[in-house]
Amino acid sequence: MYNEMGYRRMRAALHRRQVCISEKVVQRLMKQECLVDAANRKRRYGSYLGEISPAAENVINRDFRAGTPNEKWLTDITEFQIPAGKVYLSPMIDCFDGLVVSWTIGTSPDADLVNTMLDAAIETVPGCNNRPIIHSDRRAHYRWPGWLSRMHNAKLTRSMSRKGCSPDNAACEGFFGRLKTELFYPRNWQGTTIEQFIEVIDSYIRWYNEKRIKISLGSFSPLEYRENLGFTA
Repeated sequence: MYNEMGYRRMRAALHRRQVCISEKVVQRLMKQECLVDAANRKRRYGSYLGEISPAAENVINRDFRAGTPNEKWLTDITEFQIPAGKVYLSPMIDCFDGLVVSWTIGTSPDADLVNTMLDAAIETVPGCNNRPIIHSDRRAHYRWPGWLSRMHNAKLTRSMSRKGCSPDNAACEGFFGRLKTELFYPRNWQGTTIEQFIEVIDSYIRWYNEKRIKISLGSFSPLEYRENLGFTA
C-alpha cells in the first residue's frame, strides 16, 4: 500500500491519524524504508549542471577558518518554494564570522543573480591587498565568462568543491539551514506574494548580520563582533 503513495499523500494520511511531521521528515523516512518510487520523484534544482569550463582547485578543502575578514568567502544558491512560486537566494558568506557580505534574491537562478551579488561583494573589499578566496560548488554560474572575468579583474582566487560533494561547502549550507529553520519552515506562506517573500528574506539577512547573536562570536552578531575587534564591516 504505502510504496504506491507519494510523500505528500503519506503525510496527509499521517495527519489524519494525528501524526504531524514535516514533508522533509516523511521523505527521509520513506527513503530509508525504500518506500519512495523513483519514477515518481520530481526533478530537483541541482547544483551541478555539467562541464562549462575547467573546475578550479579546491583551495579551501573544508578549512572554513579565517583569522581576519575577507580571507575566505563562500557562495551558493538555495531555492525556496512558496505557493506563489520559486525564489532563489545567492549570498556571499565570510568565513571569519559568518557575515553575509552581499546577497541577491530573485525568481530565476541565472547568471545575473550570481554576477550582481559578486559585483556587490567586490565593492566591499577595502584597499587592494585584501583579495579573498571565493569558494563555490561546480554549478555553471561559477564557470561562465561573466563570473570568470569578474574574478580575474578583481584578482580573486577561485576555489571549487568536488563534483556532487556538498560537505565541501558545508559552512554555506549551514547558513541556509539556519535561515530555513528559523524563518522559512515555521511559517505558512499561503497568500504571500513573491515580492513580499523577497522583502522578508532580505530583512532576515539584515537582522542576521546586525542583531542575531552567535555563541561562537562571544554572543555578538557578526557586525557587533567586527566592531568589537575594531574591524569595519
